[in-house]
Amino acid sequence: MIRPMLPPDMPFWIGKMLPKNHIRYIIDVGDQQQMHVMEAGQGVPVLMMHGNPTWGFLYRRIMDRIAGEAFRCIAPDLIGLGFSSKPRSIQCHTLENHARWLGILIDQLDIDQEGLIFVGQDWGGPIGLRALADRPQLLKGMVILNTAVAPPNPDFKPTAFHRFSRMPILSDIIFRIFGFPQNMLHKAQGNPDSISGNTARAYQYPLRKFRENVAPLALARMVPDTMDHPSVRGLEKCRDLAESFTGPCEIVWGTKDPILGRALKRVRAILPHARVTETTAGHFIQEEKPDRVAEAVARVAGAVTALSSQTR
Repeated sequence: MIRPMLPPDMPFWIGKMLPKNHIRYIIDVGDQQQMHVMEAGQGVPVLMMHGNPTWGFLYRRIMDRIAGEAFRCIAPDLIGLGFSSKPRSIQCHTLENHARWLGILIDQLDIDQEGLIFVGQDWGGPIGLRALADRPQLLKGMVILNTAVAPPNPDFKPTAFHRFSRMPILSDIIFRIFGFPQNMLHKAQGNPDSISGNTARAYQYPLRKFRENVAPLALARMVPDTMDHPSVRGLEKCRDLAESFTGPCEIVWGTKDPILGRALKRVRAILPHARVTETTAGHFIQEEKPDRVAEAVARVAGAVTALSSQTR
């Protein structure tokens, strides 16, 4: 049962870019943290999870395309990002904490036995899957977008971005003082113009204050750099859920993603029954290919409905 609170104020210029007929609210998720949620539409619940360093705004164009009588689109902001609470301790940002906070939200969303469709990108993929690993009966369909669904292979090498995030002092200065990477999102795109102007400003705005921009660095350091990293165990649970899931699933991938573009092969191996759509988009595929993502959600929902009617 949702126990919403009033959302924080938002600049008019951001508000007018959000989906039509949306609502916003705040939910207490424990540990003195509050999660900001944007919703639009009714019908099949579609949980849409963003990653680092964005917020639910990333899904506005998909919501505009599908929210209505058929779909209830739910786009939370991860703790530390967007308009959710922003804890100042890097140490509180762990995969288990984020999954627990999201799980508390899910438990308040009034989702019945019909379950939900999960859409995950970047850290939103593992955080959502880890939360759903404790609630597997709710997961009825998946759309996976440029994310990881499992721990790395034992012989992996961290990306340059993630190696840099662990450089003492320098990474703190660049991330915290110079607003990295939220000021450079266009560099991760197939079409850099897809994140520009007010769109770029909308991603930068919630992290504009030094005291409130801890999460981008913390989430970068949440990515494993060794097999002993604390995130590995949670990622194993994500993999177990993904490998055991036999419901409708699609993968929509941006091959021009400099961070996760090459991870598609691994994701396909874990979800061999998934339909795969490759695109020329970059990391934030929702900004470049919203139609492809919306179409995938609609197909998965149709398959879920068909399966449900067969079992009645």
